[in-house]
Amino acid sequence: MLQGSLCALITPFRDGEVDEAAIRRIVDWHVAEGTSGLVPCGTTGESPALSHEEHDRVVSLTVECAAGRIPVMAGTGSNSTREAVRLTQHARAAGADAALLVMPYYNKPTQEGMYAHFRAVHDATELPLYIYNIPGRCVVDMTVETMARLAELPRIAGVKDASNDPARPHQLRLALQGRAFNQLSGEDASQLAFLACGGHGTISVTANVAPRECAAMHQAWAAGDAAKALELHERLMPLHDALFVETSPGPVKFAASQLGLCGPDIRLPLVVPQPSTQATVRAAMLGLNLDVTGSD
Repeated sequence: MLQGSLCALITPFRDGEVDEAAIRRIVDWHVAEGTSGLVPCGTTGESPALSHEEHDRVVSLTVECAAGRIPVMAGTGSNSTREAVRLTQHARAAGADAALLVMPYYNKPTQEGMYAHFRAVHDATELPLYIYNIPGRCVVDMTVETMARLAELPRIAGVKDASNDPARPHQLRLALQGRAFNQLSGEDASQLAFLACGGHGTISVTANVAPRECAAMHQAWAAGDAAKALELHERLMPLHDALFVETSPGPVKFAASQLGLCGPDIRLPLVVPQPSTQATVRAAMLGLNLDVTGSD
């Protein structure tokens, strides 16, 4: 079971191409800072803007650089079930520990269609699979009943819940009737409440720029120090908020550039954040005493 602060990794670019040197630096930095796991090629990794070849390479390189020091959950979702199967098969061949599959977007499948989609990937692959439920991006929302039904399959291991519905983890725990299921938050701002409702960790955007602080919050919670966890969470809140002033991952890529981790480059149709957003992000970073030095 994955726990603690996992990072929804950005995909750094330079001159229009994937910046492999930056990926290597970033992975080593996360290991040193205490991040519990890495999640490349999700929403924050701009997976919709990556070619198939780039997607495969980013997953392979992340696994290679992590070198077993921390687990890698590869983003392998697609609104094409065939493509999701192929991406997941590649992730397993590359050595990933698990796969994260976003809900089929745009197609607007029914609950039965959602079940059939994830069942097809499950039956065609051998990795532990995590359902990424994010209604705000995908329009569709998997019900608790459908998720509990999928959880009966041996390799459906958990969920990244970005519904921002505080009742979900409670409802799912009741529906699962004691069966093991790994519940991870996909919302930095509400993650502490999610943990209090039975969650196990967070796949975090903020961890791209404040990994040590995010890890410390989860460590305090795991140690039973709720007061310390709340204190750390509230310190992080201005940064959580700032990184979503504009569409993510624009603000977090700008923030990473301010730490010298990579450039702020982002692919169309997303654009580099406006100056006012940049100022908000920098102010939040300075409030956490992060080493804001400018882009590399």
